[in-house]
Amino acid sequence: MPAAYTKRFGLFRNSAVQRELRTLDPARDHQRMVYLLTAYEFPFDITRALELALFHTYASPRVSGLLVRTGEFEHHGQKRYDDTSRLIAEFMESGYDSEKGQRAIAHMNHIHGHYRIDNADFLFVLATFVFYPIDWINRYGWRQLTQSEEQALFYFFREVGQRMHLHSLPNTLAELRTFSENYEEKHFRFTESNRRIADATVKIVQGWFPRFLHPLVRPTFSALIQDKLRTAFGYQRPPSWFIAMAEGALWIRKWPLRWLTFKPYPSLIEQTKFRYYPAGPPDIEAVGPAHLRKEPSSEP
Repeated sequence: MPAAYTKRFGLFRNSAVQRELRTLDPARDHQRMVYLLTAYEFPFDITRALELALFHTYASPRVSGLLVRTGEFEHHGQKRYDDTSRLIAEFMESGYDSEKGQRAIAHMNHIHGHYRIDNADFLFVLATFVFYPIDWINRYGWRQLTQSEEQALFYFFREVGQRMHLHSLPNTLAELRTFSENYEEKHFRFTESNRRIADATVKIVQGWFPRFLHPLVRPTFSALIQDKLRTAFGYQRPPSWFIAMAEGALWIRKWPLRWLTFKPYPSLIEQTKFRYYPAGPPDIEAVGPAHLRKEPSSEP
């Protein structure tokens, strides 16, 4: 049974987590490494990074166009957000080879199987799940990732991609970066579908805050994304002072987190607040569009 860690004096980080991470091999131990990064080291940062990763994918008309056609995102935005979070969190926490992890990936494949999605689009989305946590943590996290930790994220999601039956998966982190850059160069451009899905995302996040803060949500998104995304969404670049303020708040936040942590230790799915599911995390097979759900297997 792998080690579980507790905070020191109920507030301070346990340095034993980093010590274990330094002993692990990313090719062999990436499931454990991703669990430690997600549950102990960077639960807030990885969640925010994956949210922005999904936002990034909407700059591709091939992705946003499908979401507009299904209507799920615009009409059931919070539900779709929680459903996606539920499945991704499960296999990142439990591991892709665990019973729950296998169920989460199988259910995700079941949902995706009802749509025509090109392999390149899947690979692009997968790439954002690797690079956004890396880039976000290295910029705003309380410490930077080690090279081994970056490799662990790559190996982890490459294995997930294989279980999604994707082909032509890049063999290295550098190859994946090159693929992602080439995909964006080829496909990123402004379309109305991009704008509609981006606005639907902003609307979801606005619902998390008091009404008087709603006007700040879109400028904050715009402050934290690249110019090519602003162009693809038709968003204006916020004033320089606003960008500096948004980034400054994230920089200030990371200093006390070098020693302190206010998140549960470990941070697990059962502690996650799902706004669409106030009673707690839904069953794996219960998420997704109602007409695409399948009953849990009765096999032991």
